[in-house]
Amino acid sequence: MTTRAGAPGKLWAISDLHVGYEENRALVERTRPESDDDWLLVAGDVAETVADIRWALGVLADRFRRVVWAPGNHELWTHPKDAVDLRGVARYEHLVEMCRELGVTTPEDPYPVWEGAGGPAVVAPLFLLYDYSFLPAGCATKAEGLEYAQGTGVVCSDEYLLHPDPYPSREDWCRARVAETERRLAAIPADLPTIPVNHYPLHRHPTDVLWYPEFAMWCGTSLTADWHRRFRVETMVYGHLHIPRTTWHEGVRFEEVSVGYPREWRKRPGPPGQLRRILPSTRASAAPSHQEVTR
Repeated sequence: MTTRAGAPGKLWAISDLHVGYEENRALVERTRPESDDDWLLVAGDVAETVADIRWALGVLADRFRRVVWAPGNHELWTHPKDAVDLRGVARYEHLVEMCRELGVTTPEDPYPVWEGAGGPAVVAPLFLLYDYSFLPAGCATKAEGLEYAQGTGVVCSDEYLLHPDPYPSREDWCRARVAETERRLAAIPADLPTIPVNHYPLHRHPTDVLWYPEFAMWCGTSLTADWHRRFRVETMVYGHLHIPRTTWHEGVRFEEVSVGYPREWRKRPGPPGQLRRILPSTRASAAPSHQEVTR
């Protein structure tokens, strides 16, 4: 690969840009690759309106060799402020077509192979949703979990804005997505590692640090709990939690790459909106000798 800096391209990731906030929009305007061959993985929650999503992904697609997008829950909201009032699958398909117009890779496209430093590795953007299986302690069903969450005052806005049409429920849509995605991942050649890019973590462990643990119900599905082993995951890229950090589970690196809301990133040390390098891996992200660490 040739680059303007004479260095190999890198694979970067970010999520939860939430460009409806002017401060976050300014972060996107300042985002630049290091070289002409850098790729950028965007793990969802770009914005709530189609116009804002188009603007942000268009800016990034003009700057990076390839942009890979996986939808978050906010992109799927049918928001009263959005001129596009599509719901459920129709909204998702509209976003996919928009991304294709911009040259952005989606979960409906062939998975690209990163051939740069640290590769080869299959980059797999996923759209899986959640099925309420990350239940609060002591709850055995979705109904019990929702009742408990409502009692604490913690209920995800998805319950009002993310419609599953034509599926009867969000969990039905999730199960359909999981089945189709599992089939596609199983077809990847066995000699290639994978880098799944999903808005939610494939395993529940990153939700253990949530300030409101009941929110985990809206953060993934137990159906993917062994995918990091089954599909030879080199790094699992996700967002949604607004807790950017690295964790290790069973020797696999999980990267939460979110920017979050201004009220959140203002409290963190260092400049906001920094891209997370996925490949080549940095020395700091080398696997620890014990099973799991967080930072």
